[in-house]
Amino acid sequence: MSQPEIDQPVSDFTAAATSDTEVTLSALKGSNVVIYFYPKDNTPGCTTEGQDFRDAFADFQAANTVIFGVSRDSLRVHENFRAKHEFPFELISDPDEALCKLFDVIKLKKMYGKEHLGVERSTFLIDKDGILRQEWRKVKVKEHVAEVLAAAQAL
Repeated sequence: MSQPEIDQPVSDFTAAATSDTEVTLSALKGSNVVIYFYPKDNTPGCTTEGQDFRDAFADFQAANTVIFGVSRDSLRVHENFRAKHEFPFELISDPDEALCKLFDVIKLKKMYGKEHLGVERSTFLIDKDGILRQEWRKVKVKEHVAEVLAAAQAL
């Protein structure tokens, strides 16, 4: 599977998600899809980003857009994170980094002077036909969800 490019179809995938569900991209045809990758549950930026998506959820629904958050955290950790913050969307667990690699979001990062591989905060907007329409990389959380919503509404 190669990394999706703007205006190209995204390779189909199936991944385990919260609420004991599996997410299959091809099964979502007919709806726009937002997939946002974030480093870790229960960290400040990731919590704020999830809350922003939660708070805009009705607007995304009105724009025929479903939302999925993805990190390498386990489903158990995801379930707790989702319940604690009342996220109305599912979180996908990607411990083997299959989705992270598909979307090329594993990047070399520096923390406390040490380098490590981690998830680069990124968001992808896929249209109702499975075509990647927009991507945001190196996301800064502030105002990000409003940008994604505007792009979804424009589809």
